[in-house]
Amino acid sequence: MPLAFTGPTIALPTIGAALGGSPVSINWATNAYLLTFGSLLLAAGALADRYGRKRVFVIATGAFAMLSMMLAFSPDMTSFNLIRAAEGVMAAGAMSAGMAVLAQEFDGPGRLRAFSFVGISFGVGLSVAPIASAWLFEMFGWRSIFALVITFDVIAFIIGMAFMTESRDPDATTVDWPGSVSFTAALALLTTAILEGPGRGWSDPVVIAFFGMSAVFLLLFVIIERRTARPMLDLDLFRYRQFVGVQLLAAAPAYGFVVLLILLPIRLVGIDGMSASEAGQTMLALSAPLLVFPLLAGSLTRWISPATLCGLGLLITSGGVLWLGLVPIGAGNAALVPALLLIGVGISFPWGLMDGLAVSVVPKERAGMAAGIFGTVRVAGEGIALALATALLTGLAQTRVAPLVSQPATSPLIAERLATGDLASALELAPEVPSSALLEGYSNAFSLLTMCLAAITLVTAVVVFFSLRRRAVHQG
Repeated sequence: MPLAFTGPTIALPTIGAALGGSPVSINWATNAYLLTFGSLLLAAGALADRYGRKRVFVIATGAFAMLSMMLAFSPDMTSFNLIRAAEGVMAAGAMSAGMAVLAQEFDGPGRLRAFSFVGISFGVGLSVAPIASAWLFEMFGWRSIFALVITFDVIAFIIGMAFMTESRDPDATTVDWPGSVSFTAALALLTTAILEGPGRGWSDPVVIAFFGMSAVFLLLFVIIERRTARPMLDLDLFRYRQFVGVQLLAAAPAYGFVVLLILLPIRLVGIDGMSASEAGQTMLALSAPLLVFPLLAGSLTRWISPATLCGLGLLITSGGVLWLGLVPIGAGNAALVPALLLIGVGISFPWGLMDGLAVSVVPKERAGMAAGIFGTVRVAGEGIALALATALLTGLAQTRVAPLVSQPATSPLIAERLATGDLASALELAPEVPSSALLEGYSNAFSLLTMCLAAITLVTAVVVFFSLRRRAVHQG
């Protein structure tokens, strides 16, 4: 799943050019996957409980492989994004069913170890994705990137078929489809509004309508969940202060880490002028710490509270993101790597603790629902964070480009192309502007974006620390 999420980003400018994608459609290549993945996790879990966890896992992984193969043969950007959305649906099924199977197969310390291996595998995927995808891209073209995803997925499919034991929840009833549909619609409309805002203008009636409809569906979702006997999301859990703190913790990596996994490769290849392999090696500094430090965080909870470790980790992450914003375009790895390592080390501490905290801050009988909500907030929050960061980068670039061009009406188009790493097209739209001026404008915009991301991460660090510190939850 991390390979499918971050792998294509190294080649997004090339994919967009090959499939005739607009800047907004290129942004949807990642957001479509996150949107369906995050919004359907709870519904997929309910399906697995009712119809069989092994069955849902096998169907989801099999379909995921076929969809990944279809991506390699997409004729245009619209088809590509629709397949990515379908891939996110299957990722939700595989994730929910897989976690449910692990919960059934293991108990006590064994369950903690099993779930920790899941966290480690995500770290491996995030670490391998940039450099492996870059190598495949340079050797065989962008379509080959999905071969690695298919390989791992097929292995998971075979092992699931051979060794998983079927299990169901005998008390499971019908899936809360009204809640699922209203929640997905609210997220989709919100994401669309955020992505369309920079190009159309935030006061455009279409953008305002999207925001309004998103609010209506969100309100409808709350009403449905309050009136449903077995809701998809039990809103009463939000009465627990520590539970709310954990949800903020789930969203924190989105702004200090995940956004950079997507936007930074685009900058390195499209703006800094690195090759895909060079960008992949650079990104390794950001993700490689997740192979080691999450395990260290779990060990440190014997002496240091999770609240302190999470708060300190986010504080370090905030400093690293701020440092990254000070690195100018074209500065090279010597300037980039220390900041990226600091971010990776910092985010590893909450990364290694938050899955366990998600189920330990609520009563035991509600742990399953808490884990589902945590996963939903985590993945859906990443989609919203990415849309917001992309929109902000585009808007900031536009304010710096507008005074430089002879036709201000073209500044939104130029900014969109800069944000998606398409410097050549941006220069074509503004032939009178030197490339150095456009690069300086982008650099200033990226610096301001990182300041905003660092500020959000810092505020989250403080809130998470104070919301979790009243109850010390120790993990072995």
